[in-house]
Amino acid sequence: MINWGIIGCGDVTEVKSGPAFKKVPGSRLIAVMRRDAAKAADYAKRHGIPEWYDNADSLIGDPDVNAIYIATPPDAHEQYASAAIKAGKPVYVEKPMALNEAAARNMAAMAAAAGVKLTVAHYRRQWPMFKQLKQLVEQQVIGEPRLVRLEFYKQAPSSTELSDPKNAWRVNPAISGGGLFHDLAPHQLDILYYLFGDAVSISGIAANQGGHYPADDIVTGMIRFSNGVLFSGCWCFTAATASDFCEIIGSTGTLRFSFFSKQGIQLIRNGEITDYHFDPLVHVQQPMIAEVVNFFSGKSPNPCSGEEGALIMQWMEQITAKR
Repeated sequence: MINWGIIGCGDVTEVKSGPAFKKVPGSRLIAVMRRDAAKAADYAKRHGIPEWYDNADSLIGDPDVNAIYIATPPDAHEQYASAAIKAGKPVYVEKPMALNEAAARNMAAMAAAAGVKLTVAHYRRQWPMFKQLKQLVEQQVIGEPRLVRLEFYKQAPSSTELSDPKNAWRVNPAISGGGLFHDLAPHQLDILYYLFGDAVSISGIAANQGGHYPADDIVTGMIRFSNGVLFSGCWCFTAATASDFCEIIGSTGTLRFSFFSKQGIQLIRNGEITDYHFDPLVHVQQPMIAEVVNFFSGKSPNPCSGEEGALIMQWMEQITAKR
């Protein structure tokens, strides 16, 4: 039985992940930690969790906890992962994996040296939608993939939104590693890696156009994959209108989908349109958590390794590098 302890039981754990640890076979959630003791106690009470702590070392040292889920902002991931690994307890860590590539590489190296399992929460890999997308690409229903085009636009946040602590840390590079690109792009870039594999060339431009916060608010990126597929993407967080669009253009057809706003894939081929629909997930991380439990239990391979998580950190830094 995998007995989980969560470090950082904030908003992301309320619905997206936390309840899933109790619903997956072979898994239990038995302890949570938050530095605010009152909030930790409240979370434990509301979710029916037997133990709570306001200190991470106490949770990691709990003899009944045998796996750690790190759901804090990225600046603390390396610290808490290091402590868990030293205690010999496997780690499931939120994305982005760390504050920067160097920290991510260090986490992966520590885990490998200690023989402790480490998985990164690039959970869209396990969604039925993206499994179907991978199958369609591999079956060449659009022929040979040629080009991937992505656009992700959001309106600029209001001053009220930026004053909310739940949002403020996401655009503070000292805590998040960057801006909203660093918060959201790991999901998108990891799916590109999941679909097309290694990259041979990565470049980009990042800037702060709106001046609403210290981090970059517009990013453009280009990737050439080792299989010849080209990618171009633009992320703009001060746009007039929102957009969440991605398409894979092949030699005989096109696949269109959204990463965050819709649960579906559209296949356009020979003048005909085929729609693939998927039911929304109640807990978006549950399929991934099920695979992590199987991995930690020795029943299946790692669904997203620390080395893969560090690679996505590397891609983000190459795209946003100041040249």
